[in-house]
Amino acid sequence: MRAIGFDTVGGPEVLVEAQLPRPRPGAGDVLVEVAFAGVNFAEVQHRRGEFGDPDGFDVPGLEVAGTVVQVGSRVASVRPGDVVAAYLPGFGGYAELAVTSEAFVARVPAGLAPEVAAGVPCVYPTAYGVLADAGRLAPGETVLIHAATGGVGSAAAGVARSLGASAVYGTVGSAAKLDLADRLGYDRLFERDGFAEQVLQATGGRGVDVVLERGETTGKMVLRVA
Repeated sequence: MRAIGFDTVGGPEVLVEAQLPRPRPGAGDVLVEVAFAGVNFAEVQHRRGEFGDPDGFDVPGLEVAGTVVQVGSRVASVRPGDVVAAYLPGFGGYAELAVTSEAFVARVPAGLAPEVAAGVPCVYPTAYGVLADAGRLAPGETVLIHAATGGVGSAAAGVARSLGASAVYGTVGSAAKLDLADRLGYDRLFERDGFAEQVLQATGGRGVDVVLERGETTGKMVLRVA
């Protein structure tokens, strides 16, 4: 099969096309013919070597959408021919075929375009997990989301609203991102420099209940502040 990957870390120029063996699904796995692959900052980090040196030829790609072509003997939730979205915890999405556990595969609902579905499996569960589980966001609470136009930030605005947040605020790194962020459903947006004073002003000095912050080494984390 054709795949795009790298055997040395660096900029986009290290990505090359290669022919690799067809993946073989295990008993609990699903083999997907990839139609669309999501592109996340994690793929950039992978290519840069921030997750370690390549193990031979590494194929990036954490999420895909496509058609099931083969399932393992213990797989019951999907079958060949189903259009699915899938999360790939070990990467591998930049290829014609990708294999992952049944637990990370779901049928694409009617009306959802596969190219949209390909951007769901990584960022939306992350946004839900940090807000609902780690952040314990409750109906009526308020949330501040840093990196409002990033992958998780883009998803988190809608997720926070679905969890019942009464107000959703966001920050962006520059004014150039305000228009994009404004289309994501935020109540108020602030540039990152000086955001604290603006948030206090917007909330009458109260602040917010939950902050979704980007950690330097751990990606995203939630801090409760009230």
